[in-house]
Amino acid sequence: MSRRGNCLDNAAMESWNSTLKAELGEHFAGPEDARRKLFDYIEVFYNQERMHSSLDYASPAKFERKLLPVRAAA
Repeated sequence: MSRRGNCLDNAAMESWNSTLKAELGEHFAGPEDARRKLFDYIEVFYNQERMHSSLDYASPAKFERKLLPVRAAA
């Protein structure tokens, strides 16, 4: 991290918030509805299914499964 006040400090989090709002929305019926929808979005869709360009268009789970044998061999 860089010094306080640097505009790049929060770039990754701002990108995540933008993606979350665009794909899931911003309004929920209540706190329990928000918890359930956020859990489903993050654990079921975002980590297991959604393709990420930075991971060569694979989901994080698929990328990690592909990487584990390589790490074990090293």
